[in-house]
Amino acid sequence: MDKPRQRRSSGPRTFDRDEAIEIAMRLFRRHGFEGVSISDLTGAIGIAPPSLYAAFGSKAGLYREALDRYAALPGALDGMVDAATLDEAVSGLLDAAIKAATDAERGCMISTGLVEGAAEHRELADELAQRRRDLRGRIAEGLGSWLGPEEAQHLAAYLLAVQQGLAVQARDGATEAELALIREQVMVGIGARPPR
Repeated sequence: MDKPRQRRSSGPRTFDRDEAIEIAMRLFRRHGFEGVSISDLTGAIGIAPPSLYAAFGSKAGLYREALDRYAALPGALDGMVDAATLDEAVSGLLDAAIKAATDAERGCMISTGLVEGAAEHRELADELAQRRRDLRGRIAEGLGSWLGPEEAQHLAAYLLAVQQGLAVQARDGATEAELALIREQVMVGIGARPPR
């Protein structure tokens, strides 16, 4: 099915850069980097391709700015704030991850972004992998209130893997209730950890 074409008016088009990043973030979150074309972006934003390139340099440049916008949104780490116990921290982290993964956009730009992609996007994929490593480090830091550094790193790696799995399953249509069952299984494992 053909996408509707936008009629161009004469003269340069101005646009709200902030709004353009917001629109791009939603499109990239819903369809991934490779699932969104320049035509999709310019049509949704309401500008011509030269304006997009002038403002962002490239589709990848706009994607990076959309990732920064996404990273600034409330997210899974917010679920760890004010936790009084390790159980509360892990439960809060997973609850927030489930909410983020099952909202209207379905998925997480960082957890699922460019896990696989074309060779020409290797640099961008590497940047996303680094963002995931940074996220794991921030989770480990949050867990450091209850665990030693090595144990916190190991649990953070596990929880990031769970978060990524939740995001993929949400993208495949899993409901919040279905993902909550996974969270419950994780919490059983956390509760079974030997005391320190």
